[in-house]
Amino acid sequence: MKQAYEYLIHLLKAKDVIVVGVSGGPDSMALLYLLKEIRKDLDIFLVCSHVNHNVRKESAKEKEFLEDWCFKNDIVFESMMIEKYGDDNFHNEARTIRYHYFESLVEKYHANYLMTAHHGDDLIETILMRLTRGSTLKGYGGFYQEVQMDTYQIIRPLVYATKKEIEEYDQKHKIPYVIDQSNHKDKYTRNRYRKIVLPFLKKEDPKVHEKFLKFSKIINEYDEYIDHQAKKAFLNVYEDEQLSISKYLDLEPLLQDKVLYNLLETIYHDDLILVNDKHIQLVKKLIFSNKKNTYIYLPNNIKVVKSYDILEFTHDGENEDNYNIELIDYAILPNGKHLEVVDSCDTNGNDVCRLSSSDVMLPLYVRTRKHGDKLALKGTNGHKKVKDILIDSKIPMKDRELWPIVVDSQDTIVWIPGLKKSKFNKQKNEKCDIIVKYY
Repeated sequence: MKQAYEYLIHLLKAKDVIVVGVSGGPDSMALLYLLKEIRKDLDIFLVCSHVNHNVRKESAKEKEFLEDWCFKNDIVFESMMIEKYGDDNFHNEARTIRYHYFESLVEKYHANYLMTAHHGDDLIETILMRLTRGSTLKGYGGFYQEVQMDTYQIIRPLVYATKKEIEEYDQKHKIPYVIDQSNHKDKYTRNRYRKIVLPFLKKEDPKVHEKFLKFSKIINEYDEYIDHQAKKAFLNVYEDEQLSISKYLDLEPLLQDKVLYNLLETIYHDDLILVNDKHIQLVKKLIFSNKKNTYIYLPNNIKVVKSYDILEFTHDGENEDNYNIELIDYAILPNGKHLEVVDSCDTNGNDVCRLSSSDVMLPLYVRTRKHGDKLALKGTNGHKKVKDILIDSKIPMKDRELWPIVVDSQDTIVWIPGLKKSKFNKQKNEKCDIIVKYY
């Protein structure tokens, strides 16, 4: 915590206004306390910003605890509760709402800084998760310690500290905090890295977080340079919301990828977390395809259409009846539902399908139904028309055309999500290497 203190002392000046994102947990409370101590030496103004995610029964009491602590310590307290979530990825949607709220407070108080309590261990976890999942060059850098916005900076002062150092700081100064028990559940990917991978790395080098911070800064510096070159190239190949394929192919391969990343950033904005390098490869496969007129779907129902020398990215409207999406890790469908390839699943209903890659031809696709579609039934040699399955399931006429049909690369139907499984489906006790969930 010493480095964080010295960093803040050199950064801040009198009359600075700081909005601090505080959950009430050990990390954010340590940051808020640290800033409160700095306030004794510098005349800074603190605003504690708290978001109640409204998913745990303890949330209301945690808000009361934090509000009371701020009142006792003469810190302005602001809070909001998320009333409703959409169909988006929960963590991504919550993050978007949270930062929009923080930004509204920055504007309200004319703040110089927005500070969050991301620490060194968080950086390690983020980098490793993105390396494993696949990401952009910028994504591989984790997150920035400093981000310059239009009128303020986002600062993460605790990036120099480990989780253990923060907990020791809390204990030394008797800083109260609350514990979110969901942070210990293994079903969350980050928690598994936290409990399994980090202890190994720290055993190899207790200061491994400093190595990751250096790695992050180097990656971000290279990304900024390449990004500068790519922006110039981008203006040359992308005009009137159309990408010139011939001009794109004239670019260096490294700039080709970066131009696509920049293009997707302009399309997805806060939802960029949904995009990874597999999607980039899908777009490149489309560009290099011999087909003159074809298309693919990306997350959030973004349709990429190739028409001779032109590539267009559009948001598919509700009136589009046909789609055919390659199912890699997950897909967000035009009907608002999701398909996701998962490692395991406890349920055995029609919302989950278990397959063996030896029985089907990969890759899998999800598409709209076709005239004459039939599903091979399990336990018999018979088939049933998809049309009849939809009718028997009392699916409204308006929903039938968009209902997802999962097929293999030979267009053999393997599953009608939410309704009916095929003979290819495996039971929980049978051997399978592909599990797909529909929600």
